Amino acid sequence: MMRSMFSAISGLRAHQTWMDVIGNNIANVNTTGFKVGRVRFTDILSQLVRGASGPTEQRGGINPLQIGLGSVVGAVDTIHTQGALQLTGKPSDLAIQGDGFFVVSDGSQTLYTRDGAFDIGSDLRLVNPSTGFYVLGWQADADGKVDTAGPVGPITIPIGQQLDAVPTTQLTVQGNLDANQSTAATPPHYVTKVSVVDSQGKRHEFYILFEKTGANTWDYTIQQDDPRTSADEDAADPDFTLGGATTGTLQFDANGNLDLTNSTIGAVDLDATAGGAGIVSVTPDFSRLTQLAAPSTANAAANGAPAGSLTTFTVSQSGEVLGIYSNGVTKVIGQIALALFTNPGGLMKVGGNAYLPTVNSGEPIVGPADSGGRGKIASGYLEMSNVDLAQEFTSMIMAQRGFQANSRVITTSDEVLQELVNLRR
Repeated sequence: MMRSMFSAISGLRAHQTWMDVIGNNIANVNTTGFKVGRVRFTDILSQLVRGASGPTEQRGGINPLQIGLGSVVGAVDTIHTQGALQLTGKPSDLAIQGDGFFVVSDGSQTLYTRDGAFDIGSDLRLVNPSTGFYVLGWQADADGKVDTAGPVGPITIPIGQQLDAVPTTQLTVQGNLDANQSTAATPPHYVTKVSVVDSQGKRHEFYILFEKTGANTWDYTIQQDDPRTSADEDAADPDFTLGGATTGTLQFDANGNLDLTNSTIGAVDLDATAGGAGIVSVTPDFSRLTQLAAPSTANAAANGAPAGSLTTFTVSQSGEVLGIYSNGVTKVIGQIALALFTNPGGLMKVGGNAYLPTVNSGEPIVGPADSGGRGKIASGYLEMSNVDLAQEFTSMIMAQRGFQANSRVITTSDEVLQELVNLRR
């Protein structure tokens, strides 16, 4: 008789714990990166009333006779399924699509989280402003290269950092020159414009003129003035002149491809010494130019950029932090690290949406995103909780009814005991 009461009491405790977990899940339905908890019950050790016996030639075997002593919470699992992504538009908000955890630090220990609500602190480091945890990863060197084999550390995003001017070192012309162009037409037969940067970061513009002189032969001329206008642009940009090989010849084969061997292409000097900058010598690259029976589409592009400052940033799917400068240059300034665990369910929650590894979670395997089984990073998104309210309310009904049923067992056992006491009346 007393066993039924104690079994029912254990059921009450177990279902109360289930209600506690359900309440916590519902409370965190809007918590960024929260992972739902799930309760699993196990039965308590059963009392052996009669042991089992094996069969003999005269009689069959007898099963053991056991009476259960109730239930207990066997585990509260953390279900690490993907939560829905919510668009925020803020570049420092990050979400993981797939497996992995952000690596963060509170200054004394390394923690792991799916909460990517990050921001730039006053010290220009990427941080979770609600907890103060620094986001860990790898900082890029001056050339934008990242050593992901090195130790992780806080990522600095130097908003306002000045980027030195990068002078032009490459000039590429690509596209097509019309093979049907008549040599009798008034030259130039095609003109394209290009902008270059001197050693002090000042932009200058000049034009490349093409004139067809034979069946597969074109001459080119590089000059400051636009031949399509009557204005003298030398006066508009007196600090910049062109020198060196400003003319050349392009020879194409029968298939319309450039024959570099028979072409004459020299280095042109971009001279800005009158404005205080140095001379930059560049050899135009015409290797991507063709001569086909199609309209002329040749266009020129040059590298280089004026001085600028870091204005904003974005994060790629692989976790690269790309700094965007006011001069249009995009440069890698860091790499965010992600960690994998053999058994993420073995992680221990420590508050602040963070986890610590345990002996059953395995050691963290840290590396770049979108590699080694790690998920991709979505910039401008946050991962929402994976709590399913419909499931939680259903579980709440089941927990409530289970609690009621166990309380009825106690009431019924009490009534039976009362009848037993009343036998002596």
